[in-house]
Amino acid sequence: MTTESVADRAAAARVTLTLSCLATLLVLINFTAPVSTVGIIGADLGSGTSGRTWILGSISLGLAAFLLVSGSLADDFGRKRVFVLGGALLGIASAACALAPTTVVFVLARSVQGGASAALLASGLGLLGHVFSSGVEQARATGLWGAMVGAGIAVGPVFSALLVKVAAWPMAYWVIAVLAVLLTLWAALGLEESRSEHPRGLDIAGVITLGGGLALLVAALTESRQGWAQPKVLVFLVLGLALLIAFVLVERTVAEPMLELELLRRPAFLAATVGAVMIGVAVIGFMTYVPAAVQRVLGLDPLAGAGILGVWSGLSFVVAPQARRLIGVVGARYQIAGGLALCGVGELALVGITEWSSWWWMVPGLALAGLGSGFANAALAGLAVRSVPPHRVAMGSGANNTARYVGSSLGIALIAAMLSLAPDGQGPSREFATGMTCAALVSAVLSLLGAVVVALCRQREYRGTPPGSASRSARWDHLDPTEPSGSD
Repeated sequence: MTTESVADRAAAARVTLTLSCLATLLVLINFTAPVSTVGIIGADLGSGTSGRTWILGSISLGLAAFLLVSGSLADDFGRKRVFVLGGALLGIASAACALAPTTVVFVLARSVQGGASAALLASGLGLLGHVFSSGVEQARATGLWGAMVGAGIAVGPVFSALLVKVAAWPMAYWVIAVLAVLLTLWAALGLEESRSEHPRGLDIAGVITLGGGLALLVAALTESRQGWAQPKVLVFLVLGLALLIAFVLVERTVAEPMLELELLRRPAFLAATVGAVMIGVAVIGFMTYVPAAVQRVLGLDPLAGAGILGVWSGLSFVVAPQARRLIGVVGARYQIAGGLALCGVGELALVGITEWSSWWWMVPGLALAGLGSGFANAALAGLAVRSVPPHRVAMGSGANNTARYVGSSLGIALIAAMLSLAPDGQGPSREFATGMTCAALVSAVLSLLGAVVVALCRQREYRGTPPGSASRSARWDHLDPTEPSGSD
C-alpha cells in the first residue's frame, strides 16, 4: 500500500469518526432538548398532563421501533445510505416540530425524529466498527462516540433553555433542522460507502413484528405514567408483548433473520445488552427527572436545572474518551459493571433530597454517577460492535441502542409511578421530594444489581461440538471480547 493511499484512508477514517460523533451529539441534544422546556411547550400547544408526557416520550417510540431495523438495513443496503437518509429525515421532522400547531402534530413529528435518530445512531456506529477494526483504534473511536452521548445529554437541556430566553421554543428545532441538513450534506460528500460482505434479504416479518411490538410497548410505558389501570395501557401492553413473542418465533424460523437470537448465548453480547438495558432503566430514567426536581423541589429555574444535570452528563463526556486507557487492564465487561456500580453509589448519595436542600448537595452523587456513566458508555459502544460478526456491526449497534432506549422508557415510567405514589397532603414540593428519594433508592439498587449480572456474564470454557451436531449458533463461538485481551 502506497504512502498516499495510507494517507487517504486515514483522512477518510477521520471524516467517518467526526461525522459519526457529530451525528450522535446532535441526536442526543435533540433527544434531551424538551427536558427543560416541556412546561413551556405544553402551555403553548395547550397540552394536558398526558400531552406533556408524550412530548417527552414520543421520540423514544421512534428510536425503539427503528434502531435494530436501521442497523440491519445499514449492513445490507449501505451504512452511508442509511446515515444520509437519517440525517435528511431528521431535518424535515425537526422543521415539522418547529411549525407544529398542536400537541398531536408535535408528538408525531418527534416520533419521526426518533426514527431518523435511530438511522443515524445505528449506521454511524456501524461505520466506525467497519473503519476502525483494530482493538486500540476501535477503543479510541468508540470511546469518543460514547463521550458524545454524555455531551449531548449535557448540552440539550441548556441549549433549549437558553434559546427560550432569547426566542420562542420553536427556535431550538429550527437550529436542529439546519444542523441536520449541514450534517447530511457533509456525509453525502465525505463518507465512503460500506456494507456487509454477506447481505441478507429484508426480513419483512421481523421488521413488522419487532417495530410494532417495541412501538406498542413504549406507548404502554409512556401512557402508564398516568396509571397502569387504564384500558389503553393494557391494550398496548398485551398487543406489544404478543408482537414481540411473534418476532421471536419468526426469527427462529426464517432462513435469514434480522437478529440471530443465538447471539444472546454469547456472554459478550449478553453483557452489552444487559448493560445497555440497566443504564437506561436505572440511570437515564432517574436522571431525566433531575431537572424537574431542581425546579419543583429546590425552586430554581429551567436553566439551573439543566446546569445541575450537566454535572452528571458533563463528567460522562469527559471520562468516556479516557476509558480507552483501560484496554488491556480491565475488560469491557468489568468496565461496564464498574460503571454501573459507580452509578448506583452516586444515586444512593442523592437519597434524602428535601425542599431545604441546597443545589450543591446533589453534586457529589451526580459526579459519581457521571464517572460511572462515562466508563460504561465507552465500553458499551465498543462491545456492541465487537460482540457481533464484523459484517453485522450496524446491527450490533442497533440492538445495543434499542436495549438502552427501551430501558430508558421503562425507567422513566418506573420513576413516574413512584412519584405518583408519594404521600399526599405534604405539599407539592415535599411530595415530589419524597418520590425522588424513593426513585434514587430503587435506581441505585437496580444499578448495583445490573453491575453484578454483567460481571457474571463470563465466557464458559469451549469443549467442542460433537461431529454432526454443528448448529447456527456455532458461527458466534469465538473468544470473548469482554476480557482484557480485547481479542475476538
